[in-house]
Amino acid sequence: MSGMSVSAHAATIQITMENLVIAPADVSAKVGDTLELINKDVLAHTATAKNGDFDVMMPPKKTVTYVLKKAGMIDYFCRFHPNMKAVLNVAP
Repeated sequence: MSGMSVSAHAATIQITMENLVIAPADVSAKVGDTLELINKDVLAHTATAKNGDFDVMMPPKKTVTYVLKKAGMIDYFCRFHPNMKAVLNVAP
C-alpha cells in the first residue's frame, strides 16, 4: 500500500449555475473530491475545462456529479454561454 487512500477524505463541493452565473467562481478542491454541479436554470449548461480535462453536460433543473481526477488550476466555462466562466484549483 502506498497510502493513496483519497476516498477517506474526499469532499463534495457544490457549484451552482443560476441566472447564467457560476457560483462560486473560484473553488479549491482536491483530487478525489466530487463536484456537485447544480443547474438551476431552464437552459442546459456545460462545465467544460479549457485544457480538455472534463466536459460535463448539465440538463436544465438537474444536478450532475463529477469526481476530480487531476490536479492543477483549471479554467472552465459553459460551451453554450461562454461568458459563464470559473476557476477550479485542484490540489493533489
